[in-house]
Amino acid sequence: MAAADRKPKKEQADQPAAVDYTVLARRYRPQQFADLVGQEPVAQALVNALKSNRVAHAYLFTGARGVGKTSAARILAKALNCEQGPTPTPCDKCERCTSIAAGDDVDVLEVDGASNRGIDEVREIRGNVQYRPAKSRFKIYIIDEVHMLTTQAFNALLKTLEEPPSHVKFIFATTDVQKIPLTILSRCQRFDFAGIGTQRIVERLRDIVDREGMKADDDALELVARRAAGSMRDAQSLLDQLLSFGGDQLNADQVHQLLGTARDERVLALAAAVLEHDSKRALDLLTAESNEGLQLGELADQLVAYWRDLMVLNCTGGAAFDLSVAPRHREKLAVQAKALKLDTILAGLDVLSSMRARLRNSNHGRVLVEMALIRLSRLDDLASLSQIAQWLNQPAPASETARPAMTALPPEGVKKKTLELSERSSEEGPIRLATESLTRIWNTILSQAGPMLAGFLQKADFPAIIAPNTLVIRFKTNYNTEREHCSDPTRVGRLEEVLRRITGQECQVRVENSVGSALVKSLALADVPQESISPYRRQRAEASQEPLLKRAIETLGAQIVQVDDGFGAAPEAEADQEQSAEMEEA
Repeated sequence: MAAADRKPKKEQADQPAAVDYTVLARRYRPQQFADLVGQEPVAQALVNALKSNRVAHAYLFTGARGVGKTSAARILAKALNCEQGPTPTPCDKCERCTSIAAGDDVDVLEVDGASNRGIDEVREIRGNVQYRPAKSRFKIYIIDEVHMLTTQAFNALLKTLEEPPSHVKFIFATTDVQKIPLTILSRCQRFDFAGIGTQRIVERLRDIVDREGMKADDDALELVARRAAGSMRDAQSLLDQLLSFGGDQLNADQVHQLLGTARDERVLALAAAVLEHDSKRALDLLTAESNEGLQLGELADQLVAYWRDLMVLNCTGGAAFDLSVAPRHREKLAVQAKALKLDTILAGLDVLSSMRARLRNSNHGRVLVEMALIRLSRLDDLASLSQIAQWLNQPAPASETARPAMTALPPEGVKKKTLELSERSSEEGPIRLATESLTRIWNTILSQAGPMLAGFLQKADFPAIIAPNTLVIRFKTNYNTEREHCSDPTRVGRLEEVLRRITGQECQVRVENSVGSALVKSLALADVPQESISPYRRQRAEASQEPLLKRAIETLGAQIVQVDDGFGAAPEAEADQEQSAEMEEA
């Protein structure tokens, strides 16, 4: 029995001991201000404050995730509490530095604002700040994601934050500074941490790979850096995952395989098929990529980045940095950008951005991507808005064959009658603007004003002559859009030119809203039983009889939208005077 007991012990002794693994983001965390990659302005300001003994009682570090906010807070805490300090270069050897770096120092308290966001937690902090630090020079509170605190918690912190004891320092970190009250911001020194550039991230990743004794291609590291989008922590975490996945040698294919993205060659081939208007080849390439495990969301992001590169290269003439493709492909990218119009590239970006936004909430991602690729391949078939407007505003030609292809043709009978009237008017000479000739003149105007303008004019009431050589065109209230279109001074001038050709005289055209007198009459309610009139409608009717409002309705085509209670009521003083006058007369 004893032998049986000893055997498992021997087997257990032969097994390798478990080793605790620390992820790269923690092992290579910055320990000095000089190690803060991409945050040199912030580091320099803090170093100068330490050198000149001008350290504030409260700091606010804001910026995107993974850019070094909490690391900078720990470094500042070490600099203040180092046994050799305060110093801008903590020794990282003394008990204070090592305990702060490990996160277990009793005088440097790191608080998670997301899980300790209530007023009770802040009251506990307020109760503890009065006690001096146990071992260190300062008691330091580092509150991460401070924007998650409640309004009551912020209010409870105000007085302590403004006048803390001399032995207390506050360091806040947040990714959403907009949610922090101004009363808190005004009591802190604020430092904004910028996103880290791609090349700086690549350099840091290269250093980590070398120190780990492993190898990685430059293209692979650049892919990781671009994927991190300015976050050093995200880049290090992704590199850690890729090193476990790829073994000793990390290459770009392994990065694409793990992320579900397409290789640069595939993206270039897909873009070339689209730009060459070959929809079939583009769909075939998409199918091939999908069969190999491509993630549609990742492909959408890659296409958006590719069209962004085209836009930048087109604007800069080929001189651009921080592109989404590897350097060996940028010459081909520059050729494509040069061959395209900037408006076409921008239209493509609109298509891709819309597709990407819809892709997040759709169960038909494949259809959305295919539809976007087909739209991109047909972009050159689209006409610009200025060209369409020019076509639509051209006068209608006498011959149908000369009409632009995009212009909508009127029905055959209307077109024939309009052309006959136009030809007859040109043969008979000028037509006097009079009531008996108004129908012929109006039809001729419709035939010569241009298809688009004529379409809007047809929504108007039959025109009227209100003065010698003055034609008024009125629209009902439900055609306000058409009225505004025809009221444009340029279009009014065109109508006056057409009318001058027809009549042989200088004429004036006015575009109005026909609501004027009709609305006043309808609001007067003369023929409506009084008991059936609602109070609101009666108020509108009374308001419409006010001289100023009546003139505005008739002249400007204005509408009464709302009548406030008490409109038109005489002030109390005036009412008393009127009552006294009536009594005197009596």
